[in-house]
Amino acid sequence: MSASENDCRRSAPPARGDGAQPPAVVLVNLGTPAAPTTRDVRAYLREFLSDRRVIEMSPLLWRPILEGIILRVRPARTAEKYRTVWMDEGSPLMHYTRSQARLLQDALGGAAVVRPAMRYGAPNLFDVLDELYAAGCRRVVVLPAYPQYSATTVASINDVVARWLQQRRDHLDLRLARSFPESATYIEALATALEAHWSEHGRPDFAAGDRLLASYHSIPVAMHEAGDPYRSECEATSRALAARLGLPAGALETTFQSVFGPAQWLTPATIDTVAALGGAGAGRVDVVCPGFMADCLETLEEIDQLNRETFHKAGGREFHYIRWGNDSPGAVAALLDEARRALAGWID
Repeated sequence: MSASENDCRRSAPPARGDGAQPPAVVLVNLGTPAAPTTRDVRAYLREFLSDRRVIEMSPLLWRPILEGIILRVRPARTAEKYRTVWMDEGSPLMHYTRSQARLLQDALGGAAVVRPAMRYGAPNLFDVLDELYAAGCRRVVVLPAYPQYSATTVASINDVVARWLQQRRDHLDLRLARSFPESATYIEALATALEAHWSEHGRPDFAAGDRLLASYHSIPVAMHEAGDPYRSECEATSRALAARLGLPAGALETTFQSVFGPAQWLTPATIDTVAALGGAGAGRVDVVCPGFMADCLETLEEIDQLNRETFHKAGGREFHYIRWGNDSPGAVAALLDEARRALAGWID
């Protein structure tokens, strides 16, 4: 039995809650393969790329492409990439999400139960909601670990919650958190990490052409044009961070990474930007990924390995990837602010 189940059962029977038991916070991130093997990566990618929020193409057209081409070729290559970042505790995303949940639980001081969950893979959000219900919890906050809203992420999480509700006669009292692109605590966490890095490694010479890139996961342009607010929320984060750091105009650039397939995606692409800066003789590029609360394949392999190599090959000299999230005090403080806001009225 998990610690959260024990916490819920202490103050309420499993069949029915009366409001006396502590509420629960479910911290939800994207997901991860169970292991860096071709088989496990294939299973993960099948679930991920079958989500209509992620791939908006008709399944009749998409399924043959997914099963006949992508899942035959991509899993082995992706598994090899995962092996370059895998930790003894598992994937970085899983390790740090669990750590964040544990630290958030400690910060709440027992006022709420905190459980980690994943949209794809395990521990699956649907199953975690089942477990909390069975344990007697009836008040639940679903907190996506995404500072910026997109239908591909936050809405997909909400879809799972909706499916869970559709299959239950007795519903939980649910609160769905949305996003926090300009939260003061979140912006402070980003700025503090950058300032600590600059204190140790020196500040970029922006007047000489050095740049700070705020790199966010991209989405297809078609989704943006259909009304997804993601780009505007990313730009809002970048503006707030530049203002907090007191940067000169043009010192911080918003870029986008992790594109997939032939569709047109939000630009400028991070990898194209670092290549151009390196080719233009930029002495230094610093990259921070504000949209990733926890390090993962997209930050550790794509940014810290592939983009670093691209910058150096193009002629650039210094490349710095600044880790800001994970189990840092700033990241936990940002999540704590969002949890407390969502828990208002349920805890003191």
